[in-house]
Amino acid sequence: MEIIQVLPAFLVAVLLISASPGPAMALIFRRAALRGFGASVATVLGLEAGIYLWAIAAGAGVAALVAASSTAYLVLQLVGASFLAYLGIRSWISVIKERRLAAGRKEGDQSAEPAEEEATAPTRSAVAAFAEGLLVQLANPKAAVFMFAFYPQFISPGQPVMAATALLALFQVTVETALYLGLAAGVARARSWFRRPVIRRRLEAVTGTVLLALAGRVLLTPR
Repeated sequence: MEIIQVLPAFLVAVLLISASPGPAMALIFRRAALRGFGASVATVLGLEAGIYLWAIAAGAGVAALVAASSTAYLVLQLVGASFLAYLGIRSWISVIKERRLAAGRKEGDQSAEPAEEEATAPTRSAVAAFAEGLLVQLANPKAAVFMFAFYPQFISPGQPVMAATALLALFQVTVETALYLGLAAGVARARSWFRRPVIRRRLEAVTGTVLLALAGRVLLTPR
């Protein structure tokens, strides 16, 4: 079965996977809403770089080792859950700070920072945003197991595994990048609404809760 013949079925599978709610979508939505489209590009690229690396690892058999080794899986599970929990807690810390600033403004505290300071303060570097997206994917043990089980379905026995995997992964990354950038662009159009203090606090709270829930799912879901 040639690669070109399996692309339609592979495309449908990728679209369904991409549309599933998860850490990637939560990160992209938050960054596009609060920082705009341009700032979310690095996050998307980092997420997709992680996907591509796991796909290549699957082709090389590394993902199979993670799937087979209880210790390796547990380490990734703990790292992944910890990192998602860190992101969730960071969002909730932002909520608490915003509430304190809002209370200070109501009391006439001139030392309280303006609500729009985040808009004028230097944003985190693109490298940091890229690294965040990359770590979210690489620290996800489910991604390793999924890639190991997913890609072989679209590779026939006579094909070179690594080359076929690399091509399919490139196709997946291209499709997902387009979809996620489209999501970021759509969310960024409503950025002025999302940046209202009350809406921003609610967005941070929802994002933090989702990330903490995902951390719990990664930690507690059996292999």
